[in-house]
Formats: sequence, C-alpha cells, structure tokens
Amino acid sequence: MSRSAAGTPRTITLERVYEAPIEQIWALWTTKDGIESWWGPDGFTVSVDKIDLRPGGELRYTMTATGPEQIAFVEGAGMPRTNTLAVTYLDVDAPHRLAYSNLVDFIPGHGAYEVEVLVELTPESDGRVRMALTLEPMHDAEWTNRAVAGWENELDKLDRLVQERRL
Repeated sequence: MSRSAAGTPRTITLERVYEAPIEQIWALWTTKDGIESWWGPDGFTVSVDKIDLRPGGELRYTMTATGPEQIAFVEGAGMPRTNTLAVTYLDVDAPHRLAYSNLVDFIPGHGAYEVEVLVELTPESDGRVRMALTLEPMHDAEWTNRAVAGWENELDKLDRLVQERRL
C-alpha cells in the first residue's frame, strides 16, 4: 500500500498466486459464469446482468445480501438488500491486464463517485499465475477498510474455487 503525504492510502494492492492456467483466472474475472461463481463477499450473491468486455464497455451486476449477518448489516446501515452495480472497463489486455472504474453509488448520505481497480495476471516459470489486484481507496478510512476486507474475502472465495477445480 502506498500512502500520500497526509497518510491516507493512494492505492492498496492485494496479491495471490494460483496453481492454474492464466486463461482460467482470466475467465473467472471476465465471463458471466466466472464472475457469478465467486464475486461478492460471503453472505452475498451476484448475478451478471450485462458484460461488454472492451475499453468503454460495461459490466452491470446485481449483488444481494443473503446471509443473516449481511442482511442485518445492510439494513442497519440504511442500505437495500439488493444493489445493481456498474463497472466501466478502462483497459482490457487479455489475459494479462484488466482495469475498470467501479461506480460507488450505494452509500447512504454520500454522493456517487468512481473507484478504479486494476487486475494484473503474470505467469510464473513454474506454471502458476501471480495476480495483483490494485484498488483506489474509498472516500474515508472506514469504507476503505470495508472494501479491503470485502476483497480479501472475495479472493479467499476465488482461492477455494481454483483449488476445487484443480482436484
């Protein structure tokens, strides 16, 4: 994580290594079936409504809180159980680089804004794939920490999915 002079993070990078072909990891990030299989933290389901994988193209998906703790959290925060979310692809370089802007328009009492995400996949000499996920911070430390915790949980789901497919 790099920090600005004021001490707030400029970007947050999460890294994972997968024992899988790069094309498999790419497909999990860029196809309807792939995204629906692991996106969303535990206690949420995701359905892809539209995917146009090209610079300027859009991903629209619906995320629904389904777990009791997650339902209680979103309701307690004054948020709906279901949100339709929008991503605009900025860069698509298959199967190595995916950049997109995520519209954050679901936080009560806060105006909509964009957060950029960069996914970089690098094949390693031993057949594994290194993934670096770089995120911009959200509007404050609390929401940034929530976003990082959510991504860590989602990447754990991705780890489990890749492992299951290896067996």
